[in-house]
Amino acid sequence: MNDYIVRVTAAEGTVRAFASVSTELVEKARQIHGLSPIATSALGRTLTAAGMMSKMLKGDKDKLTIQIKGDGPLGGIVVASDSKANVRGYVHNPSVDLPLTERGKLDIRTAVGYGHINVIKDMGLKEPYVGFSDLVSGEIADDLTYYFATSEQVPSTVSLGVLVDASGVKCAGGFIIQLMPGTEEEVIEKLEERLIGFPPISKLLSEGTTPEEILERLLDGMDPKVIEKVPCSFTCTCSRDRMERNLISIGKDDLLEILEDGKGAELHCHFCNTKYNFTHNDIEKLVMEIQNKK
Repeated sequence: MNDYIVRVTAAEGTVRAFASVSTELVEKARQIHGLSPIATSALGRTLTAAGMMSKMLKGDKDKLTIQIKGDGPLGGIVVASDSKANVRGYVHNPSVDLPLTERGKLDIRTAVGYGHINVIKDMGLKEPYVGFSDLVSGEIADDLTYYFATSEQVPSTVSLGVLVDASGVKCAGGFIIQLMPGTEEEVIEKLEERLIGFPPISKLLSEGTTPEEILERLLDGMDPKVIEKVPCSFTCTCSRDRMERNLISIGKDDLLEILEDGKGAELHCHFCNTKYNFTHNDIEKLVMEIQNKK
């Protein structure tokens, strides 16, 4: 099953829902960053959420960033996405390892810890929109549910799951259901009843259940309509040209210091782990480029 996101409306547009399968992109992140199982699960959940949240953006050039800053050994998570669900991200400590919980599950709560979550939306305005809320559990899905309620005032349910072992990611995905203004009480009660005891998303995906089928089960009787089905992937936007611009941006004086050192420069993209090497001659050309523009 290739990775994709499906967007659905129901109950005459008063309910909107998103569901995703993200197994391949989470596995790619695991391989790129050499993630431990617990880091894979934490980053994978956040990547999956960012992909679905990107489909809430209105403009084609809009961008979204999720920053999770907890006091746990994971150290923090940073994930970014464009409006087409091209996501990328990293964790500060990719090799973190903790004992399993008493239930035999990965201890994401302890790995993330307590702190806060930022959601930054760049919509082409002078200043980006920055939403903020506390981490209430460290489980990421619960924290995003709380974020939507407190920062965006949108009642939501977020479910995220990654099934992973030492050999790799078996399945990953999630869903987000949101209540828009005017949602009838009967619809809310039905959703609440269905969400109680609803199987974990990773279990459903591992059994071959599709994102569409998951939303059909949750929204049965509410006239759900598929609005959009789009691919999602782990895709980084870094390039050598972009890194060159970063070097130029530090200014002539700092570039001259690098020249005097004689070792060149190595720039590292945290999102995809790519390293870009610039030789002494490369730096010299950049200094000349700055001089010629004056």
